[in-house]
Amino acid sequence: MRSKIVNWIKKEIKASGAKGIVLGLSGGIDSSVVAALSKEAVGKNNVLGLFLPCHSQPQDLADAKLLAKNLGIQTKLLDLSNIFDSLTKILPEASPMARANLKPRLRMLTLYYFANKYNYLVAGTGNKSELSVGYFTKHGDGATDILPIGCLLKRQVVALAKELKIPEQIITKPPTAGLWPGQTDEKEMGITYLELDDILDCMYKNRKQSASKIKVSKVVKMHKLSEHKRQGPKICLI
Repeated sequence: MRSKIVNWIKKEIKASGAKGIVLGLSGGIDSSVVAALSKEAVGKNNVLGLFLPCHSQPQDLADAKLLAKNLGIQTKLLDLSNIFDSLTKILPEASPMARANLKPRLRMLTLYYFANKYNYLVAGTGNKSELSVGYFTKHGDGATDILPIGCLLKRQVVALAKELKIPEQIITKPPTAGLWPGQTDEKEMGITYLELDDILDCMYKNRKQSASKIKVSKVVKMHKLSEHKRQGPKICLI
C-alpha cells in the first residue's frame, strides 16, 4: 500500500510536469501521512508544507510543526485569522457553517497560490471515509490536484501512520477539521470512524451489514446527498 501510493505520486508529478508538492499541514493524521508519503515520492526539498491557522487551536500548530521537523520538509507559516475576520465583516449574516467553510476555502486559495508560484501540485488529505459521505468542504479541502489517500478508509490511514512512524500524539488525538473550538469529526458527523468504516466496507464490498439499521441508513443518506461533491460542475448539454 505504501509503495503503491508513493509510486502513484511520482507518476502524477511526472505526468503533470510539476516540480513538487504543496499541502496544508493541520497537525492531524491525514495531512501527516500525506506529507510523509510525498517526501518519499519527491524528496524533502520538493515538498512544501503550509501552516495555515485561522483562529485554530495552538496544539494543532504545534503538532504540525513537530511533524514537519521530523520529516525535514520545507514549511511556511501564514496566519489567515485577520483575513477571515476582514472577509466576514463585509459579508452578510449567514449560518455558522457558512462562515466556518470560509476557512478551508481560504486555505485552498493560499495553497494554489504557492502551487502556481513553484509549479507544484496541491496534494489533498481527504480519505475514503470522509470522501464517501461528503465530509469535506466543496471548493475548500475538496479542491485539490491529487488525493494520495483517497482510497484508504480511516482505519487504513491509522495503520499507515504507524508504519510511517508519525508521532503518537498525532495518531491518537481526536480528528477535527478545526472549523470551531471543540469541533471534532465524529461529533459533527454523528458517527464514529470505526462505525463509518465498517458500514462503508460492507457497502463497497456488497456484504451484509452488521451495524444497526439506523446507522446504515444514516451513512447511505450522507453518501447520496453528497454525490454532487464528488463530481465536477454539471454541464448543460445541448
